[in-house]
Amino acid sequence: MASFRGKGSRKNIKNLQDVCEQHPKQEPKFDWLSKYRKVTRGARSLRKATGASNIKMSQIKKSGKADGVGQKKEDERGVCESQERGKGEVRDDLIRNSMHILSNKDQMLGMPQFGLRDNLIKCELLKNEDAYTYIQNYSFFLGTYNVNGQNPKESLSPWLASTATPPDFYLVGFQELDLSKEAFLFNDTPKELEWMQAVSKSLHPDAKYAFVKLVRLVGIMLLFYVKVEHVAHISEMESETVGTGVMGRMGNKGAVAIRFQFHNSDICVVNSHLAAHTDEFERRNQDFKDICRRIQFRQEDPSLPPLTIMKHNVVLWLGDLNYRLSDLEVDHVKELIAKKEFETLCNHDQLKRQMDEEVVFVGFTEGEIDFQPTYKYDTGSDQWDTSEKCRVPAWCDRILWRGKAIKQLNYQSHMTLKTSDHKPVSSLLEIGIKLVDDESYKRTFEEIVRRIDRLENDCIPSVSLSQREFVFEHVKFMQHQAQTVRVHNDGQVPCQFEFIQKLDEPFYCKPWLTANPCKGFLAQGGSVDIVLEVFVNRSTAPELNSGQQQLEDILVLHLERGKDYFISITGSYLPSCFGSSLATLCLLREPIQEMPLDTVRELSMKSKSQASDPETDKPQEIPKELWMMVDHLFRCAKKQEDLFQQPGLHSEFEEIRDCLDTGSLDTLPGSNHSVAEALLMFLDALPEPVIPFSFYQQCLDISADSSQCRQIISILPQCHRNVFNYLTAFLQELLKHSANNRLDATILVSIFAGLLLRLPTNQDPTEKRKVKEFFQHFLVQMPSDRDFHDKSPQ
Repeated sequence: MASFRGKGSRKNIKNLQDVCEQHPKQEPKFDWLSKYRKVTRGARSLRKATGASNIKMSQIKKSGKADGVGQKKEDERGVCESQERGKGEVRDDLIRNSMHILSNKDQMLGMPQFGLRDNLIKCELLKNEDAYTYIQNYSFFLGTYNVNGQNPKESLSPWLASTATPPDFYLVGFQELDLSKEAFLFNDTPKELEWMQAVSKSLHPDAKYAFVKLVRLVGIMLLFYVKVEHVAHISEMESETVGTGVMGRMGNKGAVAIRFQFHNSDICVVNSHLAAHTDEFERRNQDFKDICRRIQFRQEDPSLPPLTIMKHNVVLWLGDLNYRLSDLEVDHVKELIAKKEFETLCNHDQLKRQMDEEVVFVGFTEGEIDFQPTYKYDTGSDQWDTSEKCRVPAWCDRILWRGKAIKQLNYQSHMTLKTSDHKPVSSLLEIGIKLVDDESYKRTFEEIVRRIDRLENDCIPSVSLSQREFVFEHVKFMQHQAQTVRVHNDGQVPCQFEFIQKLDEPFYCKPWLTANPCKGFLAQGGSVDIVLEVFVNRSTAPELNSGQQQLEDILVLHLERGKDYFISITGSYLPSCFGSSLATLCLLREPIQEMPLDTVRELSMKSKSQASDPETDKPQEIPKELWMMVDHLFRCAKKQEDLFQQPGLHSEFEEIRDCLDTGSLDTLPGSNHSVAEALLMFLDALPEPVIPFSFYQQCLDISADSSQCRQIISILPQCHRNVFNYLTAFLQELLKHSANNRLDATILVSIFAGLLLRLPTNQDPTEKRKVKEFFQHFLVQMPSDRDFHDKSPQ
């Protein structure tokens, strides 16, 4: 059994096998479950082959996708020895997936002899963890540095080797590693290796370190090193990235994260770069919440739900959080800094204020700040920003933590480094890690096995539900609604529950519904609140808008060795222009929510069958909703800096959506960035893109020929052709103001090409290149192109 490796492990395995064999169990056959499942699942035992301890960490690296423009980069593990730092030798054998006792709490008790008891025993072991673990302190060096796209020009030792004794762990985060368009568009940069080598050469000289992990999203990079002697105790390494830029995908802002198990403690480290600009603190709050919600680490057992950031014993969060100082003029701030009145300044710090109001970082701690702000300096100096913008100094670069038995030993900036307009920051933490006492664990385990066996002989699991029927009213596009059902274990034995799929259905629920948690364990007398969440997105909106689907579902909650419970879900969805087809929207004379549902559905069917009456159903040239967004941007945002590159606020998107769907306002609410992002989301949610799917391959085949590309556009269905010409004319107009909005054809192609010309499935790199090549032709204005005003609908 993998969990019992280490000193005396063979003896422990034999003893525990003896205990198990004294209580043989034959799993019952629940044939009646076939009415819910196509295939009988049997017991979901969490077994782990003993050979797993020999798996190298490189074999369990997550090879999944990044959520954004960039795909995360992971590096092979190596050893950085202080004596040979420049050599960068790779030593895969140093770090293995060594499964020490209880190193994976979700895979404890992986012995083949166990059946349905596995998860019940695991639940009890977790409850009694204090009986067989003890705390030992280890030092963690956390560092964050926004390098402003610069190359490493100086030694990082004053930052990374600043502690008196070598730390056990290094977790080093960078932001703005590369500001080039190539890095943004292709997530590839030579600076990754340059900065990694600079870090390797600058670690504490009095210890040998193994290079464990690298994860990067565009310019956000996190490096993980550990003392060689601790390598064998690290396991369950996973990494994830999430972009929080425009449409929640662009990777110029966002986070990268690593989670791992060290002895019996699970640790998550996040490096984030949040939204910029002084007034955008609400956007930073939204970024934080999006990162917490969207980063989910897979578990080695695929039957287990993914782990979120807050599900770890220890969470370490670092990065350029970009929170600024409010309500103070720049000269006053500099005067307070000169007097070292940092406490007064902290009263105006946006992050401190938001944490005090429990808006973000609830449960996190930050040490006392007794160093001057780390932003913004003239590059290469210690002089405050002398540019025209003259930024107010701020503590943008921060380090926080969450968890028990954590003590901060040091928190400081490092003023001697002058490469960037930021100064690096470090924090040295002493963290209490849970270690397992083998003998105590053995005694606890044996007692739990005996107790569980006695209970199972006499009892069948049962639960009670706080509610069986749930109604979700007025559900809107991209707006969460949630309700809670409390499940109480009123039986005499711990139980395992899971929502199971119904006959002939691939999943336990409809795609617009989730239950969290969807499976779990309940101790005797225990309760769990299951959040039932309804969320309609680009994938599910089209069929709800057209009336093909309704908000109706039945969840089946199954107890292992027990019965099933049924939960009814119903709701009403408010149709939206988001997720409706261009053809349907061109037929709608009024805002979609001002028209009877039957009429909307009838017009939707007509648009698909092309059976509309040319007299009574004469379509508009383009959807009025699209015109309102583009017209707003044309009038108000032609010169807006970073248009289509800086995300808006979700709350403002909801106001824009409601305005378009109800016609409640003549002008769109929200910032220019929010309107721009709403336009992109509108295009992304179209069930049939501007260039219909049927033209996709043809467009790729002739992508190199400008005249043939334009010929294809001329034969598109009329409303699709009108929308394409209208959008390209608008984008050409934006390029006339590139000196102000900082847009160029390459940026606009990277943003719009994949929205206008796409497939329902993912594109391979060759297809993406051809899609961009195709669209590039239309951003170069030809003599035959009409002016934007000429293409505006009446």
